[in-house]
Amino acid sequence: MIKRLFNIGRFGRDEKGSVVVETAIVLPVLILMALGGYEASRIVAKENELQIAIAEAAEIVLATIPEDQDDLDAIEEIIETSTGLPAGQVRLQKKYRCDATAALVDDIDSCATDAVISEFIHLNVWDGYTPVWTSFGIGEPVAYDLRRRIQIS
Repeated sequence: MIKRLFNIGRFGRDEKGSVVVETAIVLPVLILMALGGYEASRIVAKENELQIAIAEAAEIVLATIPEDQDDLDAIEEIIETSTGLPAGQVRLQKKYRCDATAALVDDIDSCATDAVISEFIHLNVWDGYTPVWTSFGIGEPVAYDLRRRIQIS
């Protein structure tokens, strides 16, 4: 009986499996942190890609100065092709400012005949990204909606 008690005491001093236990506790946390860091960097990278796409789109608009809706549609296609965005995720609309008012209007005829009219192109680009953690029920997909107003006259 005393011999068995002596073995129990020796068993408490044995540290051979402690590294395995510590690894089993810490490794899942490290994997989740690495995955979270990777996904967070992908979210930021996607935002950066869209910002670059909008800057490129502004350059294209200023280089071509569209006259009608057909020109705007052609520029939309150019932007989608050059940036790699799926079709239908770029929208260009002509807007007008009458004199120095803060509001923009869609129709130039709504301005007074003697008003100073400024023309703008309203550029809207949108996309989304679904992080891996959403498949585990954590969070939601990220939706991007970037807008820029470009004055053309």
